[in-house]
Amino acid sequence: MNLIETRDLSLRYSGAPVLSHVDFSISKGEIVTVVGPNGSGKSTLIRALLGVLKPTRGSVMRKPGLRIGYVPQRLAIDASLPITVARFLSLPQRQSAETVSVVMARVGVEGLETRQMTALSGGQFQRVLLARALLAEPDILILDEPTQGLDHPGVESFYRLVEEVRQETGAAILLVSHDLHVVMRASDRVICLNGHICCEGSPEVVSEAPEYRALFGVGTGGALALYRHEHDHDHDHVHDVPDHDPADGALGAEGHVHGDHAGGRR
Repeated sequence: MNLIETRDLSLRYSGAPVLSHVDFSISKGEIVTVVGPNGSGKSTLIRALLGVLKPTRGSVMRKPGLRIGYVPQRLAIDASLPITVARFLSLPQRQSAETVSVVMARVGVEGLETRQMTALSGGQFQRVLLARALLAEPDILILDEPTQGLDHPGVESFYRLVEEVRQETGAAILLVSHDLHVVMRASDRVICLNGHICCEGSPEVVSEAPEYRALFGVGTGGALALYRHEHDHDHDHVHDVPDHDPADGALGAEGHVHGDHAGGRR
């Protein structure tokens, strides 16, 4: 059965429609990416799936006992609030030092347990948020624009980590992307949202869909860029760069390809 499913989902704010007639589902192990312009209802959809917002019309169904790990678009922490990474990971439920150490190593930021949250780089911060989400041993990870503010190598590095998490845990991944033209190459489906679902399918299919090109084709010829990491070169040199943080992009940006060669099936 699907982990989460919506039927005819519609939401309105102050009488104005934000989402209309959205039929959505995601099953175990899937990676689904949602793209759309600002104001298209991406974050509203996420809040409805999480149960934070009640639909104006339609329904949201979740598998009984579903465990959800959530990584927000941003999390503001007051610079005057002293809170270490280990303490942050123990909110609201206390975690053992061993558990914290294991999950920190899993997301590639081991050794930062005593670092203040406000002292982390952007890439480190996002990985700590992912670590916190993984502590719930989720059936599905919902990531709301998790790479916003990261550079291209940082985005690729984070996407690769998410792919590894899916492979190791079998968790489904629902990713909202702020970049209209960049999705994880491992995405099983891409959904183009603009108040309603304009088109959906594999990245290759969506890149050729007229609806996608009409909405997002300016400046790129309508092509989706698919992040792909190649293993025919090494990145050891990045450690020689002063103050370089691997979490912000140790993989380099050269591993992306464009999907404009894909077939035109809708």
